[in-house]
Amino acid sequence: MPDALDMRRRQGFRLEDYLIGQSIGKGCSAAVYEATMPALSQHLEKAEPTSALPGRGPDVTPQGEEGEQALGGPAFPFAIKMMWNISAGSSSEAIFRKMSQELVPASRVALTGEYGAVTYRKSKGGPKQLPPHPNIIRVVRAFTSSVPLLPGALTDYPDVLPPCLHPEGLGHGRTLFLVMKNYPCTLREYLRVNTPSPRLATMMTLQLLEGVDHLVQQRIAHRDLKSDNILVELDADGCPWLVISDFGCCLADERVGLQLPFTSWYVDLGGNGCLRAPEVSTACPGPRAVIDYSKADAWAVGAIAYEIFGLANPFYGQGRAHLESRSYQEAQLPALPESVPLDTRQLVRALLQRETSKRPSARVAANVLHLSLWGEHILALKNLKLDKMISWLLHQSAAALLANRLEEKSCVETKLKVLFLANLECDALCQAALLLYSWRVTP
Repeated sequence: MPDALDMRRRQGFRLEDYLIGQSIGKGCSAAVYEATMPALSQHLEKAEPTSALPGRGPDVTPQGEEGEQALGGPAFPFAIKMMWNISAGSSSEAIFRKMSQELVPASRVALTGEYGAVTYRKSKGGPKQLPPHPNIIRVVRAFTSSVPLLPGALTDYPDVLPPCLHPEGLGHGRTLFLVMKNYPCTLREYLRVNTPSPRLATMMTLQLLEGVDHLVQQRIAHRDLKSDNILVELDADGCPWLVISDFGCCLADERVGLQLPFTSWYVDLGGNGCLRAPEVSTACPGPRAVIDYSKADAWAVGAIAYEIFGLANPFYGQGRAHLESRSYQEAQLPALPESVPLDTRQLVRALLQRETSKRPSARVAANVLHLSLWGEHILALKNLKLDKMISWLLHQSAAALLANRLEEKSCVETKLKVLFLANLECDALCQAALLLYSWRVTP
């Protein structure tokens, strides 16, 4: 995260603290702008004086074909997401309650500047607080403020403005603002102009699985994974690092965990119906019906993997090539290119298994790719024993720690190895190794 707000724990809780730039775009529930703090501008590159600049935050759809041209520069390190308030009322408490899912990835200090925030966070039914993870967006400030008339508002989203700003607007005069790091682009934008190699694409898929596994461990389901909701930044070598954003549709209820009671059609199943897992899209409501979301996000990663490897997502579009999650069969899934490693091709198909019992968890799937990427030597052994695996893991740990300390900024491979070694579970690792062996011996 930018050091700016980490060092200023009492600043950044008012909209007036920020210099807003131009809008990049909007989603179905918010607009995102780039921003900086005037005190920081002296230490950053000067940007051309514009009244507002948008950030690549959650729920952003770039406007026009030139979405890449205004990628966040160093002069605007923050992204401010302004929620559209149609039905939450104008009190801070009501706004926080209505938009609580947006606060799931908020840091511990993100709400400390808001009146009543501590009471709200501890109140029964409040949102879960997601521990930080390198592949998950972090909200560093969250506060309510009066809705301003920002550049492009009257043309891009006039209907959600309050009547005091637009006579025909339906919005309330106060809403929620979220401050995050400003990322250069979304995954969709990155793939529009870049074709990652099979190995790099495998590492990108692995990053998504690591992020999803972190959510599952916290009993949270994102429920709206798509390439527009995944942000990208590049390391020193130009390798992309992926971050999952936009938690507005997430399931983060402490009372139900990942098992959502589906008592009627009025129950919210999450966004992006195209990438709902089969167990969600085929569910029927009833007095005892429950939807298990523990592997739903992993299924969505399998579908997004097609985009990462340069193909069209088979669950988007229309026509004969279009598949629907509620009715497709595994045999209908298009084949990934032969240039993609066999282990990765098999894993993508496994993630898209209709039956959850046949689908690997996000942790097992991530371990499969870790072993495939870094563990070819150990997998080549005919009789793999536990002591050999432990020896290899210790060697990998020493190498990863040394590389992490020697590099000024950890490269993508080193960061992935550290994640792998920090999340080791014997059972999940053994399951991954068995899957790899079964795929390699099966014709």
